[in-house]
Amino acid sequence: MSSGLVFRFLRRLGVVAMLGLATTLTVAGTADARLGGGFSSGSRASRTWSAPAATPTAPSVAPFQRSTTPSFGTPGGFNSGFGAQRPGGFFGGGFGRGLLGGFLGAGLFGMLFGNGLLGGLGGGLSFIGLLLQLALLYFAVKFLFGMFRSRQPAFGGQGGFGPSNFGFGGQPGQNQGFGGGTGMGGAPQTTPITIDKADYQAFERRLVDSQLAYSNGDVGALRRLATPEMAANFERELAENARQGVTNKIADVRLLSGDLSEAWRENGTDYATVAMRFSLVDATIDQRTGNVVAGSSTAPQQVTEVWTFQRPAGAGPEGWTLAAIQQAG
Repeated sequence: MSSGLVFRFLRRLGVVAMLGLATTLTVAGTADARLGGGFSSGSRASRTWSAPAATPTAPSVAPFQRSTTPSFGTPGGFNSGFGAQRPGGFFGGGFGRGLLGGFLGAGLFGMLFGNGLLGGLGGGLSFIGLLLQLALLYFAVKFLFGMFRSRQPAFGGQGGFGPSNFGFGGQPGQNQGFGGGTGMGGAPQTTPITIDKADYQAFERRLVDSQLAYSNGDVGALRRLATPEMAANFERELAENARQGVTNKIADVRLLSGDLSEAWRENGTDYATVAMRFSLVDATIDQRTGNVVAGSSTAPQQVTEVWTFQRPAGAGPEGWTLAAIQQAG
């Protein structure tokens, strides 16, 4: 094979790779269309900005991307409030990713064939164009790493729900963070509490009921099952889906295994943070055509998340409401 043929083959191979990258940019963000949109959001009272205790189900946990609890300059610059956008934002939606992917593909395609985005210009401007393309490639790779950072691996094995599946003999992990649970700036003291079988069963019901309420667009049910902060997040996600002309349908939610990370009492409120691995059928449907545009309407996927529930101190199992969702790191 002549060197010219080899060169042309390699150029075509590079073009195919760029098209694949553009496609990934276009569709990757819609894969996390379930409740919470694949974000880490909500509040854990004074422990919001300290990592939950590690568990076998979730050895590491992503920090919050959006929370109404101020971070008070927490290292790492985690976002608070509602500045973080769900995948429906400009680069989260199909149009934004398509534009970014097309722009990147066009530039690198030009580089492969001897000219870039500014290849028609001569001299110094061509050099500037090369620098712009390199910068674009850097930000695209950085964007991809950030987008896939929170994705969870699929785990095998059988599970069920009950205290035995929640590790540590049903006792909360001891992770106080910021010096023994006092937090920063004189945050309130916390007291460990015990979580029993009825509480675990309530957590499983909340997992299933909240996913199905989200699938049905039942705002009233979401407000009963979650804190006002989380319910407001879910309502915004549903509104964004409607704006984009899609519906998220969730079915067959099954808890596979779980671990208790932390359980404590603070300012008259009980909190419990649990890591849960569950499966569900999750599909995003085009409202106009009825076609599945992301996920699958038949094949279940496995997800690992860390949920925090809260209730008035001493209330029964039915008092638990969803206060936060964090992605396994």
